[in-house]
Amino acid sequence: MKDDHISATVQAISYMKAHLDEDITSEQLAVHVSYSPYHFTRIFKSVTGISPRHYLSALRIESGKLELLKAPSLLVKVLMAIGFRSVGTFNTRFKENVGVTPKKFRNLSDALSAYMNQYENQELLLNATDLNSTQKICCHIEAPDSFRGMIFVGLFPRPIPDQRPIAGTAMNRKNRTCTFTNVPEGTYYTLVAGIPWSINPKNYFVLDDSLRGIFPSAIHVTDNTDINMTIRLRSPLPFDPPIVVNLPLLLFEQHKKVK
Repeated sequence: MKDDHISATVQAISYMKAHLDEDITSEQLAVHVSYSPYHFTRIFKSVTGISPRHYLSALRIESGKLELLKAPSLLVKVLMAIGFRSVGTFNTRFKENVGVTPKKFRNLSDALSAYMNQYENQELLLNATDLNSTQKICCHIEAPDSFRGMIFVGLFPRPIPDQRPIAGTAMNRKNRTCTFTNVPEGTYYTLVAGIPWSINPKNYFVLDDSLRGIFPSAIHVTDNTDINMTIRLRSPLPFDPPIVVNLPLLLFEQHKKVK
């Protein structure tokens, strides 16, 4: 990626964050960074993987998560501050992206953060690989030596974790490798998040500071796919799309199925 493309993209994202309550268009953003609308959209997508409109929507939902954790009783005021004009639209979009309604998100946050923290000193055991499958997607995650926390790995239909993954898992302690089998045929992006242990529930749901990882290209999965990939976790970059989906909830649901 070219430095000037990254710079323009980061400027546009900063503008979005400062004007979430406004009806922002791609044309406005293009003017702000001195590009034509066509070239701006192309550059933005090449840097972030998604369109400016998609990115803006994710920012608004992510901001909604933060506001709900701070002041859940002020929902209408929150909506105006992040660019939504309708409670119904916000509820629908929030559930599509995060996985639960805004009310349930807030009500579950303390319990899910406590659920996460139990695995700081306890091995997490999820479902085993299907040894009879002709398909194998093996992911080895490299994390900094200093990292202590939970690692989430998922196969997503788009290069942003704003919905439930087609397949996903989590790892803690010294485990750094997972294998997916029986994945439906399709094209997916392998996205990874490293969430440090925390006593603050917000840090498990608003993941601006979490480590990130992505396999550099989409993977095309068939019944006979056999892929081995290594993904290195890194610090978040200013143009990384928000991690919108509720990862602790996905972990809880998957672990519940195993039991």
